[in-house]
Amino acid sequence: MNYFFVVLSAAYIFGIFFLADSALVNQISVFNPMSLLHIPLYGILTILLVLALKTGPKNPSKWRYIFASLLTIAVASLDEFYQSFIPSRKASVTDIFLDVIGICLGIFFSWRILFFRRASFFIKRKER
Repeated sequence: MNYFFVVLSAAYIFGIFFLADSALVNQISVFNPMSLLHIPLYGILTILLVLALKTGPKNPSKWRYIFASLLTIAVASLDEFYQSFIPSRKASVTDIFLDVIGICLGIFFSWRILFFRRASFFIKRKER
């Protein structure tokens, strides 16, 4: 487990909930009428969680992708539930759907990044 990314992921999740009722989010929502910012928001969280669960280049575990996805879906669902209690915000199933798109993209990009890093690691070792 990579503790740097564990702390970074926890801070990111805290920021999602803490900023849900902020003036900054209300101003951003003017430029985000279709809630499309949910896609990169939860895609980045997924990548952070995958990196937090990274076990090493010699031991790639597919379970970290599944666990990171489930954890991110739980955070997205709790965020929408929390927003249902904020007067200036509204909960939406569409937002959760956009979150899932972001999660899928986050899994894809993190897998590609880690796959290529792992492949280059093994290529360098064979050249020696």
